[in-house]
Formats: sequence, structure tokens, C-alpha cells
Amino acid sequence: MEREHLARCLLRAKDLADARYFEPLKVADLAAAASMSPSHFSHQFARTFGESPHQYLLTRRLERAAALLRVSDRSVADICFAVGWASVGSFTTSFRRMFGQSPVAYRHRFPPAESWLLIPRCIALAYGRPQNRTFREDGLMTGS
Repeated sequence: MEREHLARCLLRAKDLADARYFEPLKVADLAAAASMSPSHFSHQFARTFGESPHQYLLTRRLERAAALLRVSDRSVADICFAVGWASVGSFTTSFRRMFGQSPVAYRHRFPPAESWLLIPRCIALAYGRPQNRTFREDGLMTGS
């Protein structure tokens, strides 16, 4: 396989991992995107990017989880599943291995997401609600 073609194939798989990290992707899925056998793909990916495809995917998931912990009030479990982890326990173990602390301890290092609001919370909540009424509420409001 010529060098440029190999690079394009590997980047296609890397882009897939970046775009769909939250899905239950396997190395075989990434290898298929690169049009390679899983073993050849794993070897070439590690040689090119310095880490296995599996490790690359886990790193993307953990980086996204860290970002969500910093800027949202979603629960750790919700974030765990949103970034593609199947188990809160293994997520917490991997997170601690990468960041040196639990997800909860990591979150406490940053101001709460609510502090990012530039308007009072009650206003944000009021304007964050759906404006289109459903379930016959319009008739009740107008007296019809």
C-alpha cells in the first residue's frame, strides 16, 4: 500500500473515531473504514499515531467526558453513558488513571456550570422552556 493511500485510510478511521466516539465502535469497525484487516490496521495505526486504535478511542471518550464534567451539571453516570462507556465502574477507573482523580473530584476543581450563566438562573430556565404549547394548553389559556 503506497504511503499516501495508507495515510488517507488511517485518517479516515481516525476521523470516524473522532466523530462517533460515543457509539460502541470496535477496532474491526475502524479497520473496515480504513479498508484493512483488523490486525494490519491495528499495527499500522499504532505505528503511525503512537497508540493503539482502542487506546485512541478511549482517550477521545475520556477527553469528552472531562469537558462535559467541566461545563455541565449532568451526572457522572449520564456522562459516562453519553460518551460511550458501558460501565460507570470501568469509566471511573479509566478516568482516574488518565486524570489522576475521580470524575467527581475532577468536577469539583471547576466552577459549577451554573456560574457560566450571564443572566439570572430563573430567566435562563424560563426562556429554556419550550415555547410551543401542546396537549390542549392553548385552549385552557384563552378560555376556549
